[in-house]
Amino acid sequence: MKLSAPIYHLKRNARALSRRQKIPLHQALDTIAAIEGFPSWSLLAAKYEATTPAEKLFPRLAPGDLVLVGARPGHGKTLMSLELAVQAMKAGHPATFFTLEYTEKDVLDRFHTIGIDPADFAALFEIDRSDTISAEHIVARLADAPSGMLVVIDYLQILDQKRETPELMVQVRMLQAFARTKGLIFVFISQIDRSYDPAMKSCPDLADIRLPNALDLTLFSKTCFLNNDEVRFQAVA
Repeated sequence: MKLSAPIYHLKRNARALSRRQKIPLHQALDTIAAIEGFPSWSLLAAKYEATTPAEKLFPRLAPGDLVLVGARPGHGKTLMSLELAVQAMKAGHPATFFTLEYTEKDVLDRFHTIGIDPADFAALFEIDRSDTISAEHIVARLADAPSGMLVVIDYLQILDQKRETPELMVQVRMLQAFARTKGLIFVFISQIDRSYDPAMKSCPDLADIRLPNALDLTLFSKTCFLNNDEVRFQAVA
C-alpha cells in the first residue's frame, strides 16, 4: 500500500491533530495510520522502514527538481538513480538515462541488479548515449517530454568535458529553467572529490562534489549522498 504522503508529513499531521483535538500524540499517530489503512502507527512505521531509500526519496521529489546524487565509485549512486527512475515509471511517468559511461547492456544489467526486469518498462525507459551530451542536446532531445518525466544524467561532470560547450554553471542553469518550464525531474549523478576521507566524515556532502569549474550548488533543490550502507538526502537550503 502506498502512503498518501511522505512519513514526515504524516507525523506533522499527527502532531497537528494532537494539538487540535487535545489527544495524546500516540493516539493521533494511530488515527493517521488508520486513515492510511494500517491498524496502528507501529505497523505503518514498520512498512516504511522496510522500503528502499529510493522508495522513501521519490515521494519527496516534485516536477522542476534538480537532484544531486553523489558517492565514491562503487557505492551505489548509479543504482540509486535507476531506482528513482523505476519509482517514476511505476507511477506511470517515463524516464530517460543520458550516459557516456555505460553501454545499453550495462544499464539494463543494472536493472537486474536491483531486481527489475527492464522489459516491464520498455515503453517508458530510454537510454541516450550520444557523444554530444550537453544541456543543449538534452533540451533538444526532451523538447516533447511530458510533465513528470524523470531524467538521469550520468554524470554531472560530463557536461563540462568539451571545450565547445558552455561552462558548467550555464548548462545547469539552462537545465534548471527547462525542468521548471516542462515539469521534469532531473537527477544528476556526481563524482566525489578524491580528498573526501570517510574516516573523517561518514558520508560525503556538497563540499565534497568534484567541480572542474565553478558551479553554484544551490541550483540543485535536493541532494542524496551515499557511502557504504548510509544514505543521506535533504533539501538544499
